[in-house]
Amino acid sequence: MTKFIERDRPPRRSVWLTPLICLLVGGALLGISTNVAKYAGEIGLSPLAFLFWSIAGAATILLIIALLRHELPPLNKRSFEYYFISALVSVAGSNLFLFSAIPHVGAGFVALIISLPPLLTYLGALALGIERFQTVRALGVAAALAGAGILAARKFSAPDASVFWILIALCGPVLLAIGNIYRTLRWPKGASPNALAPGMLIAAVLLLSVTSLLPDFSLTLPLEDFLPFGLITLQAFIFAGQFQLLFLLQKTGGPVLLSLLGSIGAIVGVPVAIFLQGESPPDGLILGASLIALGVALVTWGGMKMMARLEQKFEVSNEA
Repeated sequence: MTKFIERDRPPRRSVWLTPLICLLVGGALLGISTNVAKYAGEIGLSPLAFLFWSIAGAATILLIIALLRHELPPLNKRSFEYYFISALVSVAGSNLFLFSAIPHVGAGFVALIISLPPLLTYLGALALGIERFQTVRALGVAAALAGAGILAARKFSAPDASVFWILIALCGPVLLAIGNIYRTLRWPKGASPNALAPGMLIAAVLLLSVTSLLPDFSLTLPLEDFLPFGLITLQAFIFAGQFQLLFLLQKTGGPVLLSLLGSIGAIVGVPVAIFLQGESPPDGLILGASLIALGVALVTWGGMKMMARLEQKFEVSNEA
């Protein structure tokens, strides 16, 4: 029976190739988007307006793709719940927090803290009983949280530090981790990634439009220059690719691998912020980033060991 399983199972390389490509490309797009958001603020675009019009553009792109593939977003009570809650925590809320904080704390700091969702996702999975306690992964969580603590403490102690905006920035990874777990647990039965991605983004556009009704929030764009429209178009394509790959990665790789998007985003986003945008490296960068990298590695390694054990048990049960 074992030989039959080994012959019929897809090669390990092919099983991991798709999620690996999604992880690397999607993470790179995430790192680039934080820097594009910083530049948008420098040319006078408000975080809400930039996010709203970029997400609207991305939703349009993904909806056209879904139409061409005949995979329209499902329209029922369960899918509407999925779209709006996913949009709130994974798109509208988290990105509004992060984009609003970038002018005050820097794109480099934001790019670093978006590497935290894998650890917060693991903690959430433990709390909900989705995963069992594992020493290696617990050590990884401790190391990464220590690294984030060092970065945050150095940021708090800076002479021009804004405690409010640092805390706002730190809310972003928390919402992203909640989104990783929610989308996995509540994935509508039979729905494809190509159908769910535009549905979530359309819901995000509606939520952001409601936010614009609050005082001091506006969707107005400066009309005297073409640059804002060009930047929004660029971000719309970045978002379209990022969220399409996010759903595909979630379907093929699961929530923990999905949450590593932030780590890849940090690898891309921090150097771009320092070398292309002229930001000073965040204080405590080497120590904090090293601890976060160690933590992510331990959490990932522990997860791979757990999957290997489950696969071995599956093979043994089939032999029996």
